[in-house]
Amino acid sequence: MNKPTATDGVRFLGLDLNPDVTKGNMRAFYLICFSSIMVAVFIAGAQPFVLEEILGIPTESQGSISGSLAFWGEIVIILTASMYGALSDKIGRRHITVIGFVLMAAGVFMYGFAKDYKTLLIARLIFALGFSALNAMLIALVADYARNRSRGRATGYLGVMNGLGAMIAVLVLLKLPAYFSGRGMDPTTAAFTTYAIIAGIVVVIALLLFLGLKPGLSSSSEHDEQNLWAQSKEGFAAAKDPGVKLAYLACFVARGNLAVVGTFFTLWAALYGKSELGLTYAEGIAKGGAFLVISYVASLLSAPVFGILSDRINRVSALSVTLFIGFIGYTSTFFINDPFSVKMLLSLVLIGMAEVGCIITSGVLIAQQAPAAIRGSVIGTFSLCGAIGILFASKAGGWLFDNWMATGPFVLFGLVAGLVFIWSLIVKPQVIPYQEEE
Repeated sequence: MNKPTATDGVRFLGLDLNPDVTKGNMRAFYLICFSSIMVAVFIAGAQPFVLEEILGIPTESQGSISGSLAFWGEIVIILTASMYGALSDKIGRRHITVIGFVLMAAGVFMYGFAKDYKTLLIARLIFALGFSALNAMLIALVADYARNRSRGRATGYLGVMNGLGAMIAVLVLLKLPAYFSGRGMDPTTAAFTTYAIIAGIVVVIALLLFLGLKPGLSSSSEHDEQNLWAQSKEGFAAAKDPGVKLAYLACFVARGNLAVVGTFFTLWAALYGKSELGLTYAEGIAKGGAFLVISYVASLLSAPVFGILSDRINRVSALSVTLFIGFIGYTSTFFINDPFSVKMLLSLVLIGMAEVGCIITSGVLIAQQAPAAIRGSVIGTFSLCGAIGILFASKAGGWLFDNWMATGPFVLFGLVAGLVFIWSLIVKPQVIPYQEEE
């Protein structure tokens, strides 16, 4: 007697799943959403501790150094994002996801050995090589696992898990260096212990995902006769569709927003805490993390709303709403000088809503517009656009942080979000959803 498989009637948290997708597959998918952001937020947030306490980088150069590390990490993602998407159409999403987590673990572990900028850069590049794979897989897996009518809610849950992962990073993981230092460890030992523990956790997650994700190829991944380069080019060619092009631009904004907050807010908090409040770097990072929790709570609470909105109204309209919120939230920081002020708390609420909202609505839009046969290639290019956004945020934001003001990176991406918002209004009548079998 054959083992029963998931059918058209299988549901998970109210979501309609595609054939042969199980509830266990969905649990594994949401583990990716939770853990990938948790580790990424930790890497960016804990970096000021390494720059100050381990490498001894002068404070006036830390913005540029942080931006430079993120820049080269994004170069890796740009070079590999489309390749991962196309490769997943050939060998399956599970293999690419597990490879990504193993590479992330290696990068995290190497952070603990960093004694100079070169070692730190190599660690960041290895981490980026793994994170690139996960960026390419998340939206592809949503499209593979959830039926089109449920993808807004499925992506909304993705945002919830992102928010929970980010909260664990700032409430627990970012406090580890200060915790170990307080127990008598020198900064070098505290850093090594912290990164080794987290690397071990990531390895365990990779094993759980190998067991939990759906094996084999998706039903839409059957054009093996093409080479990877040909498949990657399909992602760029798909931008002729105005909906795909808009989703690519929105991903640029969404990932750039994430980079601005993750890279520069904790750095700003650490520098301000040291210069104005007499805190150590570890204490400043912990205090900044407590403020970031407000942003992540806003993300957590609004993610289901944006997911439902994406299933209830035109998906371009839903994206426009999040871009406008981002414009207001990020540009409002122009008037803020204290990262620990009430004004910053209010801005962080809007920023948190915009971050998760733009990620969700752009992801649902690209899943709607991507032809099933080249879904991995299109979503790989979508991820590449996000990498370019982070690249731009890292370099331009780092320069603005050091040479203009601490909120310069925030203001920059608020203006970018405003421009893409205007573009979304212009192209909305031209966006025709790709029709796939329900």
